[in-house]
Amino acid sequence: MELRDLPSVTDLTAELASDGWAREVTAEIARHALDEARRRIQAGEPADPSALARLELTRIGRIRPKPVINASGVLLNTNLGRAPTHPDAAEAAGRALAEYGNVEFDLSRGHRGGRGAYVHQLITSMTGAESAFVVNNNAGALFLTLAALGTGRQVVISRGELIEIGGSFRLPELMAAAGVWLVEVGTTNRTRLRDYRDAIRPETAMILKVHPSNYRTVGFTEEATYRQLAQEAHRRSLPFVADIGSGLLDAEVPWLHGAPPTWVQGEPAAKQTLADGADLVLFSGDKLLGGPQAGIIAGTRALIDRMRSHPIARGLRCDGATLAALATTLELYADNRGQEVPFWAMASIPTVELEQRSRACLDASGVDGRVASDESVVGAGSVPGQTISGPVIRISGMGTDSVWAALLAGQPSVVARRRDGDLIIDLRAVRADQDEAVAAALANACQS
Repeated sequence: MELRDLPSVTDLTAELASDGWAREVTAEIARHALDEARRRIQAGEPADPSALARLELTRIGRIRPKPVINASGVLLNTNLGRAPTHPDAAEAAGRALAEYGNVEFDLSRGHRGGRGAYVHQLITSMTGAESAFVVNNNAGALFLTLAALGTGRQVVISRGELIEIGGSFRLPELMAAAGVWLVEVGTTNRTRLRDYRDAIRPETAMILKVHPSNYRTVGFTEEATYRQLAQEAHRRSLPFVADIGSGLLDAEVPWLHGAPPTWVQGEPAAKQTLADGADLVLFSGDKLLGGPQAGIIAGTRALIDRMRSHPIARGLRCDGATLAALATTLELYADNRGQEVPFWAMASIPTVELEQRSRACLDASGVDGRVASDESVVGAGSVPGQTISGPVIRISGMGTDSVWAALLAGQPSVVARRRDGDLIIDLRAVRADQDEAVAAALANACQS
């Protein structure tokens, strides 16, 4: 191709736009592709502007938001948006986005009302708290708590709870940003009640306990209980704040049949932590709760009123769609339908059912593999170190990396996992109506 043969930006844009891309996107790509083609032609190299543009569209298409199939075995996969919400919650969010709603309007009085009032009522009724407040995520909930109740004063916390989570989020840095004075007590593996007691000063604002939700310390360990810390805080006329993280509503897990699953044992729950005397309990609206991303604060009315009126609260507030989805999710629990929340439905799939689906999927793909026992993980900083046993599809000896990449590049994209040179397809977080798509994707990936 010579320079005179290059198409115009208008013609190349029209060619690309015919594939369903927005015109402004394709026009920008067309201009860059033509510039690169001119450079190559002038350098005596072959150049195809259409091919260059489509290569760039392929790259952009991989970062364009779209659904994927999560066959990774990580139920709350943060990189994939954690778990999906219940269809009713998604529908409620969609209606809130498409229509006007009473987000902050009191229909009974005909004037401005409290944002999220109904959600707050649901939270208090299910946790036993006096009051509740919802912000955009749990890190925001903790930041608001520290800023509203502790700025310029000291906050006492165990050295073993100075966590770092995904995205290099470090608790000491968040505390510094909130303007509080961090006082760490105890050691990494052992922090006793007397360590907190000895650190309390007139300038102490609160005792804070943060559940280390993405790791577990084992061996020679000791920690003060929620009840002990609440009693000590109240004896010293201080609030006790418990950030339990993952969003387990009730340690009894009453929405599932039988005893609580073994993998959830030891995970702090909102209802029990409040019953142990915590003045404020902070937890996520997604993760184990299974709703949209949000940060929930439940506790005493006086403290929550202080946070609600703090200037930072407005910058952290939830939009109407989030509140609608969260309300619908909480209603499922209130109506004894918590087992329908997608996370709990996935986590409690019977082994026999999962094995039958795995074998049928493998047979339909025509790929040489086997169904073997393995472990799924909850993920997203919840119940660290705990796994859920179940069958998976395991494929060996056929270029694991290339097959894995081909699955990602497919339509739809399937996210699997690799281990010990094998490709593992875990259907626990895959809807049953997606099994056929997984089988077809696996067949195509192994043939490419």
